[in-house]
Amino acid sequence: MALTSSDLLKLKRWNTPTIYNGWEQITRHDSAHDCFNLEETRDFMPQMGPMVGYAVTVVCEPGNPAHPVNNPDAARQYREYLASIPGPKIVVVQDLDRPSTFGSFWGEVNATTHRALGCIGTITDGAVRDVDEMTSAGFKALARRMCVGHAHSTPVSWNCEVEVFGTRVLPGQLIHADKHGFLVVPDEDHDRLLHASKFMDDNECNTVIAAGINTAGLSIEEILANMTDAGRRFREAAQAEFQRDGEW
Repeated sequence: MALTSSDLLKLKRWNTPTIYNGWEQITRHDSAHDCFNLEETRDFMPQMGPMVGYAVTVVCEPGNPAHPVNNPDAARQYREYLASIPGPKIVVVQDLDRPSTFGSFWGEVNATTHRALGCIGTITDGAVRDVDEMTSAGFKALARRMCVGHAHSTPVSWNCEVEVFGTRVLPGQLIHADKHGFLVVPDEDHDRLLHASKFMDDNECNTVIAAGINTAGLSIEEILANMTDAGRRFREAAQAEFQRDGEW
């Protein structure tokens, strides 16, 4: 079930690691291996902060000139599909050319077009270009690299399972992404994600972070004792709320 606009805005107030800290308390997935990028990403617009939205999945192969010939109407068909999906949308693009890079699916025109159709950004294991113009369009990009050209960037397929940065993404999945990477939130974890993220952030601030800050006038022995006590209280609070010990 889709979250409210209010909940999405609240999730956007925290960085992706903070959302992960809450998510790991409520999920049945393996939080050490599942649902986040396993390979390094690069955020080309870190000043825009986190983005939160629902995945629209696309496959491209800019290095293959056959695609625009075989389906010259693909771009229009894809745009019509894109327009039919409610937002906010994050376009997740799997580039079949990887590890080679022949061209970018993204640039000023495609970013502006997608922004007009309710998309807020992209995660692509291919390239981006026109980064300043994409930023001006208000379109965020996590990508592998930059490149000069677009080559043959016709959509090959869409509304399908894709894999980017070692992580499987399905259409409609909730994504939280920023300069650290991205988290693909399983559907069953949506309802409790906001509460869990806020709880664990407060829990850190009230215990382990406070113990590291409030050290004035204390001996090393007292500081270490306070840290040990803070860790205990942190784990007890997580255990009481989620029946888990937290990550500290």
